[in-house]
Amino acid sequence: MLNISNNQLNRNIDLAAYKSGKKIMDIKYYKYFNRFLLVAAIILIIVLFLPWTQNITAQGKVTTLKPNQRPQHIQSQIPGRIETWYVQEGDKVKAGDTILRISEVKSDYFDDKLVERTNDQIKSKTQSVTAYHGKVSALNRQISALRNEQKLKLEQTQNKLLQSKLKVKSDSIDLAASKTNLKIAETQFNRIKTLQQEGLKAVKDVEEKRLKLQESQAKFISQENKFLASKNEVINARLELSRTNASYADKISKAESDMFTAQSSGFDTEAQVSKLENASTNYKKRNNLLYVTAPQDGFINKVLKGGIGVTFKEGEELVGIMPAQIDLAVETYVRPIDLPLLHIDEKVRVQFDGWPAIVFSGWPNVSYGTYGAKVVAIERFISDNGKYRVLLAPDETDNPWPEAIRVGSGAKTIALLEDVAIWFELWRQVNSFPPNYYQPENAKTTSKKK
Repeated sequence: MLNISNNQLNRNIDLAAYKSGKKIMDIKYYKYFNRFLLVAAIILIIVLFLPWTQNITAQGKVTTLKPNQRPQHIQSQIPGRIETWYVQEGDKVKAGDTILRISEVKSDYFDDKLVERTNDQIKSKTQSVTAYHGKVSALNRQISALRNEQKLKLEQTQNKLLQSKLKVKSDSIDLAASKTNLKIAETQFNRIKTLQQEGLKAVKDVEEKRLKLQESQAKFISQENKFLASKNEVINARLELSRTNASYADKISKAESDMFTAQSSGFDTEAQVSKLENASTNYKKRNNLLYVTAPQDGFINKVLKGGIGVTFKEGEELVGIMPAQIDLAVETYVRPIDLPLLHIDEKVRVQFDGWPAIVFSGWPNVSYGTYGAKVVAIERFISDNGKYRVLLAPDETDNPWPEAIRVGSGAKTIALLEDVAIWFELWRQVNSFPPNYYQPENAKTTSKKK
């Protein structure tokens, strides 16, 4: 009631005289409530000063620590047709075990004896290379013989030329002597003729000198002819020398041309042999690829290309395999604003999906069902979801992770930061401040040393 009336009942009527009034007015319940509020306030104040561990929570999933331990899909390097399956989903396989057999779908590889025929071609081409080498050796010997013969023929021609030159020199001396004799004969004839005209010599003496003059003239003309003939022999010797050089140069050039042709053919055949050997090796390797094998020990997860007679392209995924030996890890994603707070070897608590857990966010020591982890890798570039990927490994100083967890299952991570009071954390949350930025102890020690 508002007690706005001038006729107030509480002044005229004693409520304590009634039984119901006694039960209400005599009980001092507000005293107990005040005590409760006082105790609650004291407890709240004490709680506000309790330690609270700042943390960064994120969602992640279970993966493997090493890249070669993660689930993978097996592909075929060549296109083919599935012929036989040797495994089924869930089977355990070892490295090198045959998973399936395929057959060729390209007509270039249908021949079952392709490798044998290619090896036969290699043998034939190798014999051709040997024949070309023999031909080159024979032509080299022929060229060597021609060079030796040319050398001897040139020496013979040069000797003949030298003889011709010496003969020219000898004939020139004889010609000079004949010319001198002719002059002497002319002088004697003119002298005897003058003496005969003066009557001092007889006509017989004149005739003798005339005869001797004619003989000297004949010898001179004959010697002159020999001299000219000797000159012609010199010219002929020079021509023969030039002709010999040209003839043997032509023969040697032709032999060298044949040799180079044989060498070129030999090199070309060697290149063909190399190509055939390469093709033979590729054919052998391709035959081995007709059996798809397990790259490592593991379990067959899922057959992606089932059936018999199904064709596929090169690089197409055929079957998934999960490695048998794995080191578990957790990949989680943090916001860019929280990234500077994380460091390598940072302590993290992990809660796995399917494992019961009681988590107290600020008191990791009293949480139940979480497992210890540490940061081993922080991504340098942001992911497609706008966050940075962080890889966590088991903490050796904490309880081991459950053996039954599988790669791909979900996980919730709690990165533990600095210990603060609860009132400070409430104040930070109300003001939307980020957690305290700090450096781990090893980083502080390093900076102090510097």
